[in-house]
Amino acid sequence: MAEDMATSFGAQAGDYEVGRPEYPFEAVAWMLEQMPGDSRRIVDVGAGTGKLTRVLAQAPDAEVIAIDPDPEMLATLRDVVPGVPTFAGTAESLPLPVASVDAVVLGQAWHWVDPVAGSAEIGRVVRSGGVLGLIWNIRDDRVDWVRRLTEIMHGSNAEIMLAEGGPDVAAPFGPLEERSWDWVRPITRDSLHRMAASRSYVITASDVERARIRREMDELFDGLGLDEVGTIDLPYVTRAFRAVRD
Repeated sequence: MAEDMATSFGAQAGDYEVGRPEYPFEAVAWMLEQMPGDSRRIVDVGAGTGKLTRVLAQAPDAEVIAIDPDPEMLATLRDVVPGVPTFAGTAESLPLPVASVDAVVLGQAWHWVDPVAGSAEIGRVVRSGGVLGLIWNIRDDRVDWVRRLTEIMHGSNAEIMLAEGGPDVAAPFGPLEERSWDWVRPITRDSLHRMAASRSYVITASDVERARIRREMDELFDGLGLDEVGTIDLPYVTRAFRAVRD
């Protein structure tokens, strides 16, 4: 079931692109600031529709490569981030030569990865002194209505992993450093529904369960006074991690 959930996103690539937030530039820059020298060859693994890829492409002199196992996600990425080379692959099996890149980053993806096998394979393609960066946008459940939204949609594997202590990485990478950023995203009722529709639990749920989620979300939004044309500030905490290859 976990594998089915991990590879389910392509069916909802359009909803993923609309419903999921961008990453704060400063968080992405922090992940990469320890890259050696002036090197800028960066690989986005589990790139999806390119939410992280487009931020990476803003880095000066960056050469960005996007890798994902789902061809539908990569097709959307090529539309929204034209010119970035794309390849099929996973963190445990990368179509790249040994010591060929300066950094590998994963956005909303490491919780689907075997941390030992993934660290070893990423370590194969990253040069000594290069960086592994991991980043998640997590809705801020300290806010009452956001906590209720999460209860309706169910917590994700990423949210559970981070609540239980965070990600693990293995050799040849050193210890993880972490920083977080609080921010808000103005979002419409429709985009909230599309965000829910892009989640692996909802994609793989039964028709009855999807209808239940939509109904309870609408009841929540009605109570908040969020109509079809208005927006509400959805608070996020972006949690970023980095580790340097030995």
